[in-house]
Amino acid sequence: MLLQPKAKNARSKRFLTNRAPKVVENAKTAIFVRGSTTSQVILDTLKDLYALKKPEAINFTKKNEMHPFDDETGIEFFARKNDSSLFAVGMHSKKRPHNLILGRTFNFQIMDMIELGVERCTPMREFRTQACAIGMKPLMVFNGEAFGTDPQLVRLKSILLDFFRGEDADMVSLKGLEYVITVTAGPAGANGETGLVFFRAYTTQLKKSGVRQPRVELEEMGPALDLRVRRVRQPAEDMWKQACKVPKELKQVKVKNISRDGLGDKYGRIHLGKQDINKIQTRKVKALKKKLDDRPAKKQKTAAE
Repeated sequence: MLLQPKAKNARSKRFLTNRAPKVVENAKTAIFVRGSTTSQVILDTLKDLYALKKPEAINFTKKNEMHPFDDETGIEFFARKNDSSLFAVGMHSKKRPHNLILGRTFNFQIMDMIELGVERCTPMREFRTQACAIGMKPLMVFNGEAFGTDPQLVRLKSILLDFFRGEDADMVSLKGLEYVITVTAGPAGANGETGLVFFRAYTTQLKKSGVRQPRVELEEMGPALDLRVRRVRQPAEDMWKQACKVPKELKQVKVKNISRDGLGDKYGRIHLGKQDINKIQTRKVKALKKKLDDRPAKKQKTAAE
């Protein structure tokens, strides 16, 4: 475990301040680590995922003895040294061929991770489509009911969303959505095991449609990955609760009788007193006037002579 150094000058003080906990955290950085033994499939997968994650990514090209499920010290050391909260480790062995591990850390300790087997990989260099610009936020699409019911795919969805979320944005520009990532859950196995997961990336082409909104076409840019879920480590309950804690400064003040739905639309409730319809002022039309028979008889005036 590395000790927190003390700042000796203004430059080191700014560096340590940038790493200190904040109310609004910086964009999450991911490290891509190559294991001691790898295959060309794993190297292409790490290279393409690193290209999609840039610039919040650090790629290690040298071999490292990494086995996160067996020994966590290596990944935690890299995470603390590089101030990263996401990691991807690629390795290859006879027992687990073309192995890819994606995970997250909290307070520089491994929180959760998932082990995937890459059964097929079509790298980006084999597609003739022009790649998207660096640093763009993708549109994430998850297809399949299993992403809401299968615990393993629920964890995979959460990790992938953290990997490619980038910086928080208040507004979305249609021209800024340059590429789309789709993750599709295949059919489950005969024994109820989790099926294949298909990871695809597409660039968006805006075409004229004759109306204000353009017509959007998708063109595959890669990588195209067929993944098989192998092992999953769920986070500890206390660590997960602490990681999901929202600072007091970011909590919205609850206003009475006002609520919001999942899409952010605001709804208000108004309480009115008892209303007497007979006393409401309405438009004076003949249809609303009382009949002559219903009117009370006028009092006869008597003139004193």
